[in-house]
Formats: sequence, structure tokens, C-alpha cells
Amino acid sequence: MSFSHLLFGRRLANREAKGTKIGAFAGLAAMGLDGLSSIAYGPEATLTVLMPLGAMALGPLVPITGAVLALLIVLYFSYRQTIAAYPKGGGSYTVAQENIGHSAGLLAATALMLDYVLNVAVGISAGIAALVSAAPTLQPLTLPLCLAVLAVLTLVNLRGTREAGLIFAVPTYLFIGTLIVVVAIGLTKTIVAGGEPSPLISPPPIPDGTATLGLWLILRAFASGCTAMTGVEAVSNGMTAFKEPTQLHARRTLSAIVGILTLVLAGVVLLSRAYRIGAMNQADPGYQTMLSQLTGAVVGHGIFYYVTLGSILVVLALSANTSFTGFPRLCQMIAVDGYLPRAFAIPGRRLVYSVGILFLTGSAGILLVAFDGITDRLIPLFAVGAFLAFTLSQSGMAVHWWRARREDKGSLSSLAINGFGAIATGAALAIIIAAKFVEGAWITVIVIPLAFLLLSAIKRYYDRLSSRLRTGKIDFTEREPPIVLIPIERWDRLVDKALRFALQLSPDVIAIHLVALEGDDAEDRSASLRKRWASAVEAPLKKLGVPVPRLVQIQSPYRQLAEPLIKLVRETEAENPKRSIAMLLPVLVTTHWWERLLHPNRTTMLQKAVLKACDKRVGVIIVPWHLEADETTDPPGNPARQLHQTIAG
Repeated sequence: MSFSHLLFGRRLANREAKGTKIGAFAGLAAMGLDGLSSIAYGPEATLTVLMPLGAMALGPLVPITGAVLALLIVLYFSYRQTIAAYPKGGGSYTVAQENIGHSAGLLAATALMLDYVLNVAVGISAGIAALVSAAPTLQPLTLPLCLAVLAVLTLVNLRGTREAGLIFAVPTYLFIGTLIVVVAIGLTKTIVAGGEPSPLISPPPIPDGTATLGLWLILRAFASGCTAMTGVEAVSNGMTAFKEPTQLHARRTLSAIVGILTLVLAGVVLLSRAYRIGAMNQADPGYQTMLSQLTGAVVGHGIFYYVTLGSILVVLALSANTSFTGFPRLCQMIAVDGYLPRAFAIPGRRLVYSVGILFLTGSAGILLVAFDGITDRLIPLFAVGAFLAFTLSQSGMAVHWWRARREDKGSLSSLAINGFGAIATGAALAIIIAAKFVEGAWITVIVIPLAFLLLSAIKRYYDRLSSRLRTGKIDFTEREPPIVLIPIERWDRLVDKALRFALQLSPDVIAIHLVALEGDDAEDRSASLRKRWASAVEAPLKKLGVPVPRLVQIQSPYRQLAEPLIKLVRETEAENPKRSIAMLLPVLVTTHWWERLLHPNRTTMLQKAVLKACDKRVGVIIVPWHLEADETTDPPGNPARQLHQTIAG
């Protein structure tokens, strides 16, 4: 078994694609972690904004969270409509592009891509924050731990979506179960105590207030709380990951995500108010998350506390898996339409889009390093992209139902749902941008248009390339063989094979020997080559009546390889304006990695230089000579074979 096989799994055939699809059980883990994990940081983000009010912050927390949950319900019904209308993939990109226009679709795509990257960074940093809450001594290792989790997620997802969903199912359902138990016990204690339960472990006291409640503070808190809704769009974006019937499995997954998120989020907020849980600064010593304080207050610091905190940690860190599921599929669609490099549309060894996964990893890694893995520093950038995509998607669906109103009588009710969703998410987007602009959202506001321009430039390049490559009738009138040029460094078996191949292509062959040294040694080497050429090439070919290749020796006093060859190619072009020229490059093909270190790779450099500098009539042909394949015919004392045997052991 090879190392790559062990690490990434065996290579899958195209016919095995159906076996990689997922149902609702694995779908909740593969696509729901982003939304579910926001239970851990959504209320805390809201409360962090309200903390200047001191103990009074707990008052507006409940109505603000209620507004967030109301918007979440609107999005739920809206995306159920999207799944029904686009069962083969109805993400914001597709919906906006088909119903509003290509520019709207591309804007939605750029917003979603940025949101996916931010989700990875925020999810992992929040997970490590939960770990630091339980083990404060690990706080100096926050960034290295974030990068380690990112590496694990990348590896698991390169093995396939189905594997990732099944692997993450255990911590996902443990997370859901433990939080439901905490909420249930906490609510029971709260009801029994008449709304004022006694905590088993008292949370840190809330600092005194330094501000008064105002509309602007409420709007900022609402904007931060909206981070709890990111990830809702993942199901409609990742429809191609579900097995048949895709619509049924997608709707079940979406319903489970929104239902669990709504119930647990509401319970956490109510209990935070009852137990007087405040938000703490993640950079301060002794930091604890809201869920850490709440779990300790409800069940104490026993085994169940550490199991709960452990599940929160794992799920927060793994919440980035939603992006690893959705981002590569989104990039694949964009690449198929020509807005991203085509490599993004090519499935890897496990039928996942590996280039998209690796790009996501690199982008999220840069963010984590830039912001030191601190969640509070990343939150202001969050949600802008998601709500822009929400708004464009809902607007696109509204246009879709408006066009279908004559053929589909039920489209008016769907139009009302998606129309209201577009208005609600658009208003939330305006609030988020206004409230978070100074805190860091300005970065997102700048990055999205820049990304839009970049993707548009890629599309223009591919369109221009396609128009230039388009051809009509093929011209078969010119069939004269090309002039073949062969650069040779010394006389060896590579040159033997290259010459035989060249004489099969054309009677006009020119061998080019570059003389890089000066003095008696250089003259002796040149003379030796001319003598060998006369006996090994000229004499046998004259007997056969075959045109004899010419040997041209060129001085290269500056030890350059490409420049003298390009000069000769141009001279040959000028002398033969109607003929093609083929540069034939003999290449030694090695098998082992260490062999590549022992041979300078000048062929690629020479190939690029010739193709770039010379006329379109010049082509390059690679003639390989395989070292391994020829070892069986080598004499026992062959130095290359002895070297291989010595290194290989």
C-alpha cells in the first residue's frame, strides 16, 4: 500500500460516484455544523456588543435573539422553496444568475466564497477558544492549534464528502445531545426556582455598565447575532452531494438544522439571562465562553461538563466542514462557467474537487495567521457575504416565481415567501454593514468587489482564448516535413534515440552542440564529437542513401543555453519562411525522487523559452528515454545502474 493510498484512500472510478452521496443522517454532520456551531458563538457575539451595559445587557439579549430567530424561520421557508425549484443545485449563484443576470450571480458567488472562507476561520478559532476555556494553559498555543485543526479537516475532506460526514456524525450528535440535556436541566431548574436558579458553579461577575441602551447599540448587537444564520444556505448549495431522492434528503437535512438551532439557541439565551452569564474578552487570562459558564452553572464541573465542552470544542472546530463541503462545489460551478481556473472543475482521486479544498485551506490559513486565531477579531468580517448571498438568492427566487405565476397557480404564495425573505435579509444586510463597518466589515466590503473584478477578468480571458482558438476549414495543402533541430550536450543514448526519431520525421535534421567552455579541453571535446559524428552518423547513413543530418557547433561564452538556440531558430525561420520547425528535446525520465535531484531540469526552461520567443511555426517535441526501462539491457558495470543499486539499498 502506497503512502498516498493510506493517507487519502484508494482512487475512485467515475462509476463509484453514487456511493459517495449522502443522506440526511450524514448530511446533518456534513452541512449542518456551520449553523449548529453558531449556538456557541452567536449569542456570545450579541452579548459582547451589549456588555458595556453591564448587568443590563441581559435584558435586550432575549428580544434581539428573538428577532434573529424570526429571520432564521423566514430563511428556512425561503430555502425550502429554493430546494424545490432547483433540486439539482440551487445555490445563490445559480438562482441569481438564472433569474437576475450573470453579474448578480457572480456577485452572489464572490460573497459566498468569502463567507465560506470566513466560516472556516471563525469556526476553528471558536473551537480552540472553547478548548482554552477548559484548559487555560493552552492559550499561548491558540494559533498553532487552529492551524493543526485546519490541516486535519483538509485531510479528511480530501478523502471524500461521505467519509467526512460519517466521521463527524459522532461528535455532531454528541454535541446536540449534550446541549439539549444542559438546556433541559437548566430550564427545569429555572422553572422550579421561579426564574432565579442557583448556579452550581457561579459564573464570573458581570462588570459595571459604562453605557446606556440605544438604538445604535441594539442594531450592532442584532448584526453580531446574525452570525447564527450563516450556513443555512449550505444545503441548497450542496444539492449534488445528496443521494436520490435529493430533494427529500435535502429538505430533511435543512429542517433538522433549523429546528435544532432554533430550540437550542432559544434555550441557551433564556438560561444565560436566568443564570446571569456575561461575555468575556477572549484575550484575557481565565477566559471562558458563555457555554462553558452556562454548563458549569447548570451541571457543575463534573464529567458531564468536560464531555459537553469536549463536544462543543470538536463541533466548533469541525463546523468548518460545511465550507469544505460547499466551497469546492461552488467553485466547480463557477469554473465550468469560466470564472475560475478550469482546475477547480476537475474531480480528484476521491471524486471531490481537490483544488477547491486546497484553495479554501490556504485562504483560511492566511486569515487565521493574520488575526492570530482570535474569534472576536474575525466576527466583524463575518455575515456580510452570507447576507448578501441570502438577499440575491431570495430576490432571484422572487423573480423566478413571478415569471411562473401564469403556469403555476401556487407560485404566488412562494413569491410572497421569497419576496419577504429578500426584503428581510436585505434590511439585515444594511444593518450589518452599517453596524460592523468600522469594526472590520469594511474589509469585506472592499474584498467582494475586488474578487468580482478578478473573476470577471478570468472569464474575459477564457472568452478571448475560446474565440482565438475557434477554427474553420483545416488547410491540408502544406505537407512538407519540418526542419528538425536537436540540441545535444554530449554523445549518449539519449542522442541516439533522438536522432532515430528525428530521421523518421524529416530528412532535414540539424544537431546543435553548444560549446560552453574555452581552451584546449573544449577544443578536444568538440573534435571528439565531430569524429564520433562522422563515424557513427554520417558514414552509416550515406551507405543507406539517407540524407545526413548536419552537426552545428555554437560557441556560448556565457554558458547560456536558451539564447544561442533561439538565435539559431530565428535564423532558420528567416531562411525557410514557408516551413515548420520542430525543436526536438531528448529527456531523461527518472523513476525515483532522489534521481530528479541529481539531474538539472533544463528541458522545461528551454521549452518555455523557445515557445515564448519564436514564431508560431516552431513546435517542441519531447523524446523520453526511460532509465528504469533500460536497466535490464545495461552492462553490469554501468555507473548509472551501480548508483541506483547503491542508493536503493
